[in-house]
Amino acid sequence: MSESVRSSRSNALSSFFSQKPDYLSEHLVQLPALASSSGEPIEVCALKVPDDPSVLSDWASAFRQAYCLDEEIDELRDGTGLSRRDYLLNFVFPAEKSGAGPAIRAGDFAELVISDYVEHILGFWVPRWKYADKANPNESVKGVDVVGFWQLDATKAQASDSLLAFEVKARLSAAGSGNRLQDAIDDSGTDYARLGYTLNKAKRLLRARQNTIGVASVARFQNKVDHPFDLRFGAGAVVNDTNYDSSMLHASTSNNHPHQKDLQLLVIHGNQLMKLAHGLYLRAADEA
Repeated sequence: MSESVRSSRSNALSSFFSQKPDYLSEHLVQLPALASSSGEPIEVCALKVPDDPSVLSDWASAFRQAYCLDEEIDELRDGTGLSRRDYLLNFVFPAEKSGAGPAIRAGDFAELVISDYVEHILGFWVPRWKYADKANPNESVKGVDVVGFWQLDATKAQASDSLLAFEVKARLSAAGSGNRLQDAIDDSGTDYARLGYTLNKAKRLLRARQNTIGVASVARFQNKVDHPFDLRFGAGAVVNDTNYDSSMLHASTSNNHPHQKDLQLLVIHGNQLMKLAHGLYLRAADEA
């Protein structure tokens, strides 16, 4: 990437930094980077649990909007006999306790946190309507976990335009073992094959919501051969502090990743993250 493009991108990023929500600007703390065994830097952030109710409410509202816009809840719950709260908990949000619900809730939470990072820290636009399109809230959405789009000029395609495909893994509770960053790296290796389907799905969801600008943005990245762009990949893990092990992260390797030179690694860790996730989903329902 040329120095002029880097400068332009830095200027574009400034607006995103100024718009960071409080739960990111005040509670996501960047720590010294680590290094994988294959030589890539591993960005590390600590997620501090907010204690300010207004910050938690803003965060919960952002979660709710990813699944169901506030202006749509009453029309969608009509006929169910359910309150807004119960409609969201029963038909929209992954379940807290039953079946696969808790695992899906953890995965969705991690993806939404990484989405915020990609959008508000890295400066990409991240569409999130896939969570609202679930037929069953207790199922995961197939395809690339998080996709970010960046264009120097939205009116014309340029080779400096960038698409970031991020694979995300979670371990929010104290239970479990293993290197979730390595799991994300391994699965990221298959993201190129899934990317076309993910972009097509994103475009269809944006079209259904009459987001013509979003549709055009996705379309710009659907044909890399005829309209070249910068394609990058990411592998991220969101883990509870009890599962954070720097020596295990050091052992991570991307030697088998087909796009090793274009791979970004990220770990976000925090205390009692599953409790935080449950609290945010419950607050999102209570305050609807």
